[in-house]
Amino acid sequence: MTTAILTIDLNAIVANWRALDAICASNVETAAVVKADGYGLGAGKVAEALAKAGVRSFFVAMAEEGVAVRKAVGNDPAIYVFSGLMATDAGLIHDYNLIPMLNSPAQLVKFRMGLPDNAYGIQLDTGMNRLGLEPSEFMMMRDKAENAAQIISHLACADEPEHAQNKQQLDQFNAMTNGMSVPRSLAATGGILLGPEYHFDLVRPGVGLYGGEPFKAGKAVVNLSLPVIQTRQLEVGETVGYAALWQAKRPTKIATVAAGYADGLIRAMGNGPAMLWAGNTPCPIVGRVSMDLITVDVTDLNKVPDCMEILNQHQTVDLLAQSADTIGYEILTSLGARYKRAYIGD
Repeated sequence: MTTAILTIDLNAIVANWRALDAICASNVETAAVVKADGYGLGAGKVAEALAKAGVRSFFVAMAEEGVAVRKAVGNDPAIYVFSGLMATDAGLIHDYNLIPMLNSPAQLVKFRMGLPDNAYGIQLDTGMNRLGLEPSEFMMMRDKAENAAQIISHLACADEPEHAQNKQQLDQFNAMTNGMSVPRSLAATGGILLGPEYHFDLVRPGVGLYGGEPFKAGKAVVNLSLPVIQTRQLEVGETVGYAALWQAKRPTKIATVAAGYADGLIRAMGNGPAMLWAGNTPCPIVGRVSMDLITVDVTDLNKVPDCMEILNQHQTVDLLAQSADTIGYEILTSLGARYKRAYIGD
């Protein structure tokens, strides 16, 4: 094998969606967030599999992402655009039947002038201070929002269940929207796990679909296999990689594999707890991760395989992220274009 292979288990994504859906009451719709090219795994493939499983609503970050999803799932599912209506989006939103989540008074004016017959949603700021109408802004136009397709907000601290801001944002969302007939949505993956008072009419899991925390019960979705290019024997005292940061303390066999930070395997993974796996045997990364290459201590293997795994059932995206002092989201969405992608399932 000369190419690194990223294997994506669509069946696992569907299983994770079903598991999150089962947490919610039957009258709560479970949507799917497929932004950032389906968290780096291919939005078209992911959305198509989820639509076959019963997903009726998808969320993307930008209108261009919505186009790819629309082409994959057909005309029936709703596709919401978190960024709302940007300067050049009107044509795409109209032509591909996308639903912008309007975030500001300026976007509301632009929408009414350019797309008065298009469906729209509204995003509220309940304390994250990132996107959305402020309470005072929303109250000025609340009566005119009864024909919105969806009203949403986003929790800042849902991955910390005991954080006081979760309840503060829930109370703010209720205060802004109680009594309205418009469908409401507050919870992403972490919010689903906080309990039914956060579920409202629709939940929109993202990272939990892809095997990431905080949904610890989720199935692993990705396997990343890297080809071994070369092996070499080191004597005691020899060093490996840039800046000579790792030095052999025993006679050592080193394998060099074909991937690096240009492929989303970031430099901070070097000389840390991250492993590559030969079957069920872990082998430590030694030396710095470089742009195209990673070096691994394979001294204790009876036989060096043709390829080694850096993402698998033993080392999930979150465990690999912890070794590099980052989060699983960053690992998933940074997986590079040079991998050959293989899909399991529909």
